[in-house]
Amino acid sequence: MRVLLQVASDKRDLRATYHYSSFAHAYSRGQMAQPKLTKLELQIMETLWTRETASIREIQETFPEKDRPAYTTIQTTVYRMERKKAVRRVKKVGNFHVFEAAVSRNAAQRKLIDDLLALFGGRTQPVMAHLIESGKLSLEDVKEAEKTLRKLERKDKSK
Repeated sequence: MRVLLQVASDKRDLRATYHYSSFAHAYSRGQMAQPKLTKLELQIMETLWTRETASIREIQETFPEKDRPAYTTIQTTVYRMERKKAVRRVKKVGNFHVFEAAVSRNAAQRKLIDDLLALFGGRTQPVMAHLIESGKLSLEDVKEAEKTLRKLERKDKSK
């Protein structure tokens, strides 16, 4: 699969290009676009991915005591995530609700990577160069990437 990428001339072009490519990507995969998640939302999602379900209090208690957000901060954030369709209520126990992740870890990671690449006009080379220079990309990672590329190439040829 070959993709032609064009660097946007200004921020509006970049947003329009990214919006279109995100929509086209989601549409072509038969999915709705994934919600954009903040750092706090990703921390909450990590709790839900790990525990599968949790109440707001349980989510709050997973944060280190020193940096623990207030209960109401977690509550407001979870309700916003519910409106974004990132989490959903699964049951009510007494006067509190139990939530679960509605977005998979894999989907959230893909969205983050797509957002990161959009900052570089869709180009992967600057990201790969940084990973190599910082020592965060191992030879094993490169071999695994090559294996995946070969699989995709075979799959594209069989179509």
